[in-house]
Amino acid sequence: MMEYTFEVCANSVESCIAAQEGGAQRVELCAGMPEGGTTPSYGEIRMARRYTDLRLHVIIRPRGGDFLYSPLELEIMEEDIRRAREAGADGVVFGCLTADGAIDRKAMERLMSAAEGLSVTFHRAFDYVVHPQKALEELIALGVDRVLTSGQQPTALQGADLLRELVQQAEDRIVVMPGCGVNEQNIQELARRTGACEFHFSAREPLESLMQVRNPALSMGGKGQDEYLREVTTAARVRRTIAALTR
Repeated sequence: MMEYTFEVCANSVESCIAAQEGGAQRVELCAGMPEGGTTPSYGEIRMARRYTDLRLHVIIRPRGGDFLYSPLELEIMEEDIRRAREAGADGVVFGCLTADGAIDRKAMERLMSAAEGLSVTFHRAFDYVVHPQKALEELIALGVDRVLTSGQQPTALQGADLLRELVQQAEDRIVVMPGCGVNEQNIQELARRTGACEFHFSAREPLESLMQVRNPALSMGGKGQDEYLREVTTAARVRRTIAALTR
């Protein structure tokens, strides 16, 4: 019987705790979810480590947008990797590309050196590479442990064909982990179609603010954002997603 690993994309310590209660083995801790995930604060990482025992991986991404980083941004990422290690992270998650859509080997080598001893996941920057099969071989050569990808499609289920090809190409040299849009309704089909053994999902549900006084004329974020509603991972939804594949 296939042994599966479930990683929850956690946007807070609260979500990390829910992921553990729901049975996940690992979390990817992120801030800035509307931007696709950015590096969380040192305090957030420390508290996630204090209140959970599961594997803690931290995204290292200094900003939203593309994955073409300046020398200054790479310095920031190196420092964030060091701080994540100090805070108790088991792994880090990052990805660097060149302007022409290839793996930035020099930048990756630099960050891999900073991350020595930690597990490394190459995140969904992979979905923007021009030649995914070649990129996978380069990540293997760099010593990356896993790649998170939707198969270069809006959702992992839509990218299942490429995901299957990558899983077969990877063999036992690197883990190909489907992510994006993975939930209790589709994880079984995704596993069947791809042959993957690790899955990445958020299992979040909306949580209404307890604020009684509100000012609809003001907004601290982007236009159209509901600042009195936030998404958090729930243990119940983590359980349902895992059970959909393992029951």
